[in-house]
Amino acid sequence: MQSLGEAAAEALRKHPEIFSALEEYERTKKIPKFSYRKRLDITINQNILSAFKKHCIEKGLNMSRIIEKHMKDELQNKYL
Repeated sequence: MQSLGEAAAEALRKHPEIFSALEEYERTKKIPKFSYRKRLDITINQNILSAFKKHCIEKGLNMSRIIEKHMKDELQNKYL
């Protein structure tokens, strides 16, 4: 079981933007707007992209979430 200090250190490492938002709130008493999500501009084979879009529509899946999951799997939590 983690101590409170260990849990806080891990949270800070994984989500530093949350603590920055808390600092900003403490300073201004306003909640800053921030997003965990970032746009990505990449080049993909058109046939693969078309097939993937069709697959996601048919299955009711979110393309971004699937790509994000595969990126996490590739990293194997090395940097997360």
